[in-house]
Amino acid sequence: MSRYLAESWPHTALVIFTRECTGRPRKVAGQAEVVGQVTIEALEELKLTVPLGHHAVRSVRLAGGERWVWLVRDVTDTLLVLFPRAEIDIPDPSGLAAVFGMVATSIRQQVAQAGPDYLAESRAASSARARTIDELTATHEATVAGILATLRSPRLDDRRARSIAADAASVALVAIRSTRAIDRVLGEERPAAAFTRLREEIVSLLRDRELDVEYVPPRADSPSIPGEVASGARAITKTAVLGLVGRGDSRLRIAWASDAQVLTVDVRDQGAGDVEIEALRRSLQGRVQALHAEAELESVPGWGCRVVVRLPLEPPVAAPDQTLLARLNPRQREVLVLVAMGKRNKVIADELGVAESTVKFHVAGVLKKLDVSTRGEAAALGVRAGLTPRPGVAHGSTA
Repeated sequence: MSRYLAESWPHTALVIFTRECTGRPRKVAGQAEVVGQVTIEALEELKLTVPLGHHAVRSVRLAGGERWVWLVRDVTDTLLVLFPRAEIDIPDPSGLAAVFGMVATSIRQQVAQAGPDYLAESRAASSARARTIDELTATHEATVAGILATLRSPRLDDRRARSIAADAASVALVAIRSTRAIDRVLGEERPAAAFTRLREEIVSLLRDRELDVEYVPPRADSPSIPGEVASGARAITKTAVLGLVGRGDSRLRIAWASDAQVLTVDVRDQGAGDVEIEALRRSLQGRVQALHAEAELESVPGWGCRVVVRLPLEPPVAAPDQTLLARLNPRQREVLVLVAMGKRNKVIADELGVAESTVKFHVAGVLKKLDVSTRGEAAALGVRAGLTPRPGVAHGSTA
């Protein structure tokens, strides 16, 4: 997007901020020294200064200094921040808003569809961000605690200076500890609120059908759950609902239950029990695997069908090889699968419908991200990590 906007809206850096993406709410391009200092907290505050569906131009305190920015807040509540090359008004603001609107809508659709690749990448990003925040918090807590211990030592003189420094360090310590809380707010959802959103989507999904639907929400005091688990649970529930309706069903029951370890999705009908269970299982499989969940499907003729999916709130500890694979984007994972099958670039290009030069580009990216120097090393790493072909990827001859 940054490259596309460069000619009409020249800029040095770009930031997109959206709560929709729990894994990467802050998407950036451009000068690393600028985007690297733009915090989620600052973006949240900045977004509130622009009404939905509007744009603004102003000078703000951001990224370590006073900076001129172009702001666009889409109706989807997604924020675009551009750092222009000159302190001027936005050229063709309606055109910029229209382009950004397509991007914001695409982001929302990806989250709503919650495909397996998106869920896996989002979960990996959320886990990495949480680990980084925990490590930074622990480091800074130890540092500030050491400063406080020194400043509070009775052996030091200049009581006033010590008191001022101690107060400043105390404020810094509170701010550091709040980082984890800010991340939790942005990256988690309350189960009851997530279920309410699901119910609205189901009502819209079934608006043309005459069904008696019973909704059983999780307890209001259930602990918060990771955002990608909530998105995945909604997608799984909707897939199950669509798999069960349309056969003259008179009643449908949709229930969620949550505790500290697991979110359970339970969808059942009172139909004829003639649902194609294996077809429904295949529809759910990608998302179930991406979230390391367990699925149970049963169909009893004359009684009805039931789908139960248990989603762990914390992902299993990843092996080193799996952690490396989390660095790859979906296309790079596809290429690595085919490389691991012994296929050459030309064959991979034919199967994926891209140019051979594009495959070479992706292979180079895979080698760099996995920190290996040969295709064989990359293939071995992928096999050890359990990388398997995605449904729908062709597996023709290697000749």
